[in-house]
Amino acid sequence: MDDAPKLDLVSNLPLSIIESILVRLPIRDAVRTSILSSKWRYRWSGITDLVFEDDRFLPNDKLIKFITQVLLLHVGPIHKFQITASYLRTCPDIDQWILFLSRNDVKEILLELGDCQWFTVPSCLFSCHKLTRLELVRCELHPPPTFKGFLHLKNLNLHQVSITGGTIQSLVSICPLLECLTLSYFDSLALFISAPNLKYLFLEGEFKEICLENTPVLVSVTVSMYLSDDIVEHYEQSSSCNFIKFFGGAPSLERLIGHIYFTKFLSIGNELGCHPITCHHLKNIELYEVNFEDIKEIMVILRLIIHSPDLEELQISGSSNPSVSSEVFDLDFWENECPSDCALKCLKTVKMTDISGLLHEMRFIKFLLENSPILEIMSVTPSVYVIELEGRMHMVTELLEFRRVSPLARIKFSAD
Repeated sequence: MDDAPKLDLVSNLPLSIIESILVRLPIRDAVRTSILSSKWRYRWSGITDLVFEDDRFLPNDKLIKFITQVLLLHVGPIHKFQITASYLRTCPDIDQWILFLSRNDVKEILLELGDCQWFTVPSCLFSCHKLTRLELVRCELHPPPTFKGFLHLKNLNLHQVSITGGTIQSLVSICPLLECLTLSYFDSLALFISAPNLKYLFLEGEFKEICLENTPVLVSVTVSMYLSDDIVEHYEQSSSCNFIKFFGGAPSLERLIGHIYFTKFLSIGNELGCHPITCHHLKNIELYEVNFEDIKEIMVILRLIIHSPDLEELQISGSSNPSVSSEVFDLDFWENECPSDCALKCLKTVKMTDISGLLHEMRFIKFLLENSPILEIMSVTPSVYVIELEGRMHMVTELLEFRRVSPLARIKFSAD
């Protein structure tokens, strides 16, 4: 029985299954299968996804040579081309790779090169007319004047990319199928977005303006902001209402996540008499490091939740330090500004974190408990600044004294 011929079960698998196996291997391992037998010699050359990641065994020059050889020997369409090599330096070969891809109807390009210098994207990238996904890291991007847009692009991710706000606006507007847009690590950017099919938006950086002009199907937005002296000065001189510019063109928004300084950004120009916008579909709100000592930030939150009739989940973290607190605004604020007939009819879950027990933090929690008829859980986590047991017990006592309109409402106080 030992002399019986052994069946090569893998080689006799259907070609589609073999290709499925090869595409899941690291590219170097896929190429190495060519030594298995004559049947396998060129099997790898037809894989549609070419992913080149950090490989400590390949120095810069050998990695460049390897990628070039793979492209030269490749046969058939290339759906995905990805380079994630932190040590790969800019070189003319990269331009040639992209030129090759532009002639092979590539659908996805992801480029993240070394951080020693930025890579200037060649103009031939804009000839990749079948692109559905483009991700660039540490690049300079300058679309040629004749560029008419990526007509099939659905996902655009620009991370630390040198490009002007006007160019981004133009680029987005000529990608009619764009569904997901990520912009991160930008400085002093004035952003105006018109994208009729955009569904998901992720922003991180310094933004002078964020104006959602035409985003009728946008459902999810995440914003992380930084503040420089120039940005603060710009906000101080601004008279336009950021709240209106942000929410006015996003009628289908369902999920909003705003990190540090986002509520501050929304409060710019947010006059109390400003006509409210109703967010009919907003179900989930997360706002981090809200300053409850700033009346305009509180007004932003109140306006947002009161005019979000479908709101189900609310998560807010505070940013106040009780030891340096300086609350000075009108103590009748809550009675004057909160409508007596307000009802947060869909709100079920509230999570408040980093709470210091300051007056307006507690009044906000009281407002939620008194106006949420189907609320199920109110979770409160104290700030790290509330160290003493006496301070925490005072918060618990006050929370338990608040009236709850919902018979199901439970208060969970977590000291962890």
